[in-house]
Amino acid sequence: MQTLAIIQARMGSTRLPGKVMLDLAGEPMLVRNVNRVGRSRTVRKVVIATTALSTDDAIEHVCLQYGWSCFRGSENDVLDRCYKAAVAYDAEIVVRITSDCPLIEPTVIDQVIQAFLQRQPEIDYVSNTLPERTFPRGLDTEVIRFEALELAWRVDTNPVWRVHVTPYIYHNPGLFHLYSVVNDEDYSHMRWTVDTFEDLEFVRRIYEHFDSDRFSWRDVLLLLEKHPEWLDINQHVQQKTM
Repeated sequence: MQTLAIIQARMGSTRLPGKVMLDLAGEPMLVRNVNRVGRSRTVRKVVIATTALSTDDAIEHVCLQYGWSCFRGSENDVLDRCYKAAVAYDAEIVVRITSDCPLIEPTVIDQVIQAFLQRQPEIDYVSNTLPERTFPRGLDTEVIRFEALELAWRVDTNPVWRVHVTPYIYHNPGLFHLYSVVNDEDYSHMRWTVDTFEDLEFVRRIYEHFDSDRFSWRDVLLLLEKHPEWLDINQHVQQKTM
């Protein structure tokens, strides 16, 4: 089955504009993100889904520079953007990841994909965020059967939900069969995504320590055992809600 990872990326950000191009140990955050996703053993192809706005020409330029596949679509209807990217690249399984997660973990991506594959054909959607997250925020991975994504694209009329792509699916368990991947230990109090300067400072400390993107999320946990005070840097940051 064609497993396509779609990484949402755009330059516009209300709290940290241009964050996907900010430096992490000598490379843009987007490059770190794509490198890590690309080390998944079960993802067959990666595409960057950005907007048609001229401000996101910079993202297409980086895609051309690195030889990545790029799809451009709606700014606010991200469900439409992801669905049309999936159609363009003949996806049968869609792995949704956001570009503000430079610590995204390939082994966790594989864990979620394997949970999806092992439960075919009955399961439509698997993630590591439902019903309650146990992984650090920033390792979020969603795996969606193409037909489920297509149905959501066709019938979801809530513009707020369409910004976030999958709410129609996980808010309708009567229509879709859902499964959640849960970690043995709860690390949900850790914030590893980048939405503010404080988030960026936290992630930069990790990248400055490793000086590459070839480390695992377990390596980060061990590092944080030595530097627990780093978790205080962005602990106060509130995640934006729908």
